Amino acid sequence: MHSSKDVKQLTNDQLHTLVDEARAALLQKLSVHGGHNGPNLGVVEMTVALHAVFDSPTDKIIYDVSHQSYVHKMLTGRAQAFLDPAHYDDVSGYTNPKESDDDFFSIGHTSTSLA
Repeated sequence: MHSSKDVKQLTNDQLHTLVDEARAALLQKLSVHGGHNGPNLGVVEMTVALHAVFDSPTDKIIYDVSHQSYVHKMLTGRAQAFLDPAHYDDVSGYTNPKESDDDFFSIGHTSTSLA
């Protein structure tokens, strides 16, 4: 995935494969590098669905917990940071507009969407 627009081109079967691949990438990276697996594993399907339906960055996708944004990062041109150990530190654990136009602000742990 080079951008969230790539998600819109996938068939339903390919979307299911993408979900499986995203979950596997999360588990692989987080098992050796650390990070927040629970918040991310819980929103894999939701994140793929949001990017399949909405047009990021025009439509602003904001996560309640910024640590839920790892799959969002994968789908918005930052997948290498989850697939290649040499690039694991290329992205932060939070949304970060310096990384991508698809991130709207830098914020930490909780209540991002409600604040």
